[in-house]
Amino acid sequence: MHESMDEPSLYTVKAVFILDNDGNRLLSKYYDPELYPSMKEQKNFERNVYNKTHKADNEISFLEGMTIVYKTSVDLFFYVVGSAQENELMLMSVLNCLFDSLSQILRKNVERRYLLDNMDGVFLVVDEIIDGGVILESDPQQVLQKVNYKLVSEPAYGFVLFDYITGNLDGQADENPLSEHSVAQHITEKLGLTTNVLQSAKDQIKWSILK
Repeated sequence: MHESMDEPSLYTVKAVFILDNDGNRLLSKYYDPELYPSMKEQKNFERNVYNKTHKADNEISFLEGMTIVYKTSVDLFFYVVGSAQENELMLMSVLNCLFDSLSQILRKNVERRYLLDNMDGVFLVVDEIIDGGVILESDPQQVLQKVNYKLVSEPAYGFVLFDYITGNLDGQADENPLSEHSVAQHITEKLGLTTNVLQSAKDQIKWSILK
């Protein structure tokens, strides 16, 4: 299952997964097809990792021949897994990029319920950082730019529309969260502004014709 000490690997990152505070899987991606190929093996590994780390104060752990770096936030556990020979700082840079990118997308509400509400964006973030186990990006700002481009291109993602309506395009947390009523107000104002601009343009065209 695991490569020998001297055998190089194409997979810098073996796996990434996010668990809740009960150790349940919320997201997981395994990049090495020889590492825990079945769902049962993967979940057993994740359970073992969780049991070893959820009460520990460290950021790095070693288990089953794997190097594991991890981070917690409220009721979430983030894990990045590499081989025993993998550079821990490199794995940590992936973990930090993942966490910081998600923190921006979730407006610093890095909690289970917000994560589950935005899973499409979460998967996009992971895919922009890692492709087939190869690290593509470790700068959260670069990741967010690429993700935002894809989200704008696919308006089905509700939180991007929400950001546009509320004027919160920088992804920062709002100190005064909007209620349903205030969201409706923002929508009305946006539509009203658009209507006024169109009407003004029509009036200018009409008067230029009359002249």
